[in-house]
Parts: sequence; structure tokens; C-alpha cells
Amino acid sequence: MGKLTFYKTAVFVFSFLVPLSSFAQTSQTPEERIKQVMEKFDAVGVSVAVVKNGERIYTHSFGAKDIEKGELLSKDDIFRIASISKSFSATAIMQLVEAGKVSLDDDFSDLVGFKIRNPKFPNTVITLKMVLSHTSSINDKQGYFNFDAINPDKNVDWEKCYNDYEPGTGYQYCNLNFNMVGAVIEKLSGERFDNYIKKHILNPLHLYGGYNIDSLDKSLFTTLYEYESQNRTFKASPSAYASREKDMSGYKMGYSTPLFSPTGGMKMSASDLASYMQMHMNYGAYEGGEIISEKSAKLMQTVVAPQANYGLALLTLDNLIPGKTMVGHTGSAYGLYSAMFFEPEEKFGFVVITNGCRLEGDEDVNDFLKQTIQALHSSFVK
Repeated sequence: MGKLTFYKTAVFVFSFLVPLSSFAQTSQTPEERIKQVMEKFDAVGVSVAVVKNGERIYTHSFGAKDIEKGELLSKDDIFRIASISKSFSATAIMQLVEAGKVSLDDDFSDLVGFKIRNPKFPNTVITLKMVLSHTSSINDKQGYFNFDAINPDKNVDWEKCYNDYEPGTGYQYCNLNFNMVGAVIEKLSGERFDNYIKKHILNPLHLYGGYNIDSLDKSLFTTLYEYESQNRTFKASPSAYASREKDMSGYKMGYSTPLFSPTGGMKMSASDLASYMQMHMNYGAYEGGEIISEKSAKLMQTVVAPQANYGLALLTLDNLIPGKTMVGHTGSAYGLYSAMFFEPEEKFGFVVITNGCRLEGDEDVNDFLKQTIQALHSSFVK
């Protein structure tokens, strides 16, 4: 069976949390709408979740988990969710702020343990808040998987890691920012990054997932596929779930942290990501208590960089669903595209994750994600 035809002929795998009879009558079922979007963009597979009135009401998985093996997606399968991961790091920082261990206005140099200064503006302090909001003037030109790139004691070209504008005055999305934030979490907490996130965020919310690839059930990993436009095929990306076991022997707390990729390395199902989203939708609260305070949650959702409507690892959009202001984040890596967006006042939200599609559009939310979210909104909320 051809790689491009498997998912089109696959039986759709799904789980309902409420019966379809409870939804508003429409000419198409939610499944038919999603299937149309998938066919339009040649999507390999997609997992979705819907939250309404603060409760998760629907999860559904479509298409292929692994084309070569002929496996279908199920609701428990997990994905590397890419840059939505950044919000977990920011949530952890807010916990540490509440514990009195750090301030958002602290000099990031003092926190990370080496000089963080834009050489063009040496007297301007780069704060933790600037790093969390991508207003630090730091860029990824020298890479972001090794701190040696920006450490003046390790790289003679460290100055190339900074843009020409003064810190706090401009915006550029930067993965290095959040890998360094992960190191700061280790320094402040005394816990390895992956363990901190699991203990203080995932476990209280009863979520399965994490940043440590070697601690997870590999049978649940959803294969990610990059679309090759020249020959219109999908190529698997095994490096998305590459083991870090060999690299851990020389792990240095507060410096080796990029091994876990705080900037994009969380692995989780769409269903569990929706539960995490509910916590942010409810301003830090969950059934068993709170992960962060309402004040901290609202601060994360407050725009810091108006150029991009970006807060502290959360983005605000008013063009995703007409007439609604949505808060959340997107992710893209290894062919995967993910989105987590919610309306905090009306208490509805959506998670959409595809393991590969033919991409169109270059907006904050690409056309496949946007149209899938709009289909879910029409079916379950509108």
C-alpha cells in the first residue's frame, strides 16, 4: 500500500466523552469535517481534543500512527509536541517565583551562571522576563543545543548570538532562550529539569509524558513525517525520539539541560495536553489544588511583546476564530504541527496535533491547524 494512501483508507480511531446526539445539529459530523481538512492537506494523522465549559468533552484520533507498520493513531499515543513545551518551562518558573527563589526582573546572567549581555548595549540588563517573552535580543544564529554558543568563555563568536536592537525593545522568537530557562530551573530548584517538570506539573495533574525520552513507553510514540514536496511523499523523522542515554553519563546540572530540549522536547498525548490546557484556562487551578496562582497564570497570558502578541510562553490571537481572543501556543518540528489554544473567559479550547501534513501558509497558526480548530469550534462550541 502506498505511503500517501494508507491514511486516506484507514479506519478512523476515536473515543467519545459525550454522545454525538448532544451536539447541535449540523449537516456534517465532526469526523466528516476533520476528514475533509485532512484530505485537503494530505495529513498523515491527527489527534484532537475539545474543552467546553472548563471540561474536556471530546477526544478523537484519525489516520496513521506509523505508515510503514500500518498502525493507526489512538487516543493514548504520544507526540513530541514541539514549542508548546515552552509553556511548561514558564509555568515552572512561575512556581519558583511564587516560592521566592527568583524574580522575573532578575539579571539573567546571575541566574544562568555566565555573562548574558548584548555587546551593542552592554549596560542594559537582560532580565528573566525578557528571556521568557523573546524580547531578550538573543537569537539562534549560533545554534541552541549547546550553551557554549553564547557563553563568552567558550565561543569567540558569542556576540553573533545577539540582535542589533536593545533588549526589551524588540521581539525575535528564540529557542536558545528557553533551553537556558531550563538550566535556570535546575539551578534554582536543585532538581534535574525533566524530574522537576514531572514532579511539580505532570504528576499533580495526573498526566503521562515528559522530556526524558528514555523514561517513556516507546510503543506509544507517534512517528513524525516530514513532507517532501518534490516527490509528494512523507519521510519518517526517527531523530524526533532519539535516545539521550549515552549523553547522560557526563550530565552537568545547569549546563547540559538542552539534552532534554526544554524549548520543544515535551512528549504527550493530545488528551493529556488538553488537561494541562484546562489548568491554564482555569488560571492555574485544577481539581486537586493549583499548579500556579491565578496572578501567575494571568501574568503568563499578558502580552509583553506587542509586536507578536506574545506573553510568557503564551501567545494571544484574535484571528484564529472570528470574534474570539484565544491564548495558547503552536509547535512545529520534524514534520509535526501542534496547537493548543483556549478562550479563558468562555472556558473553551482545542488541542490539535498532526504527525505530518502538506503545509500551507506561514502564519502564527498554519492553515491545517487553523481549519481543524475552526471545524471543532463549529461542531462543539458555536
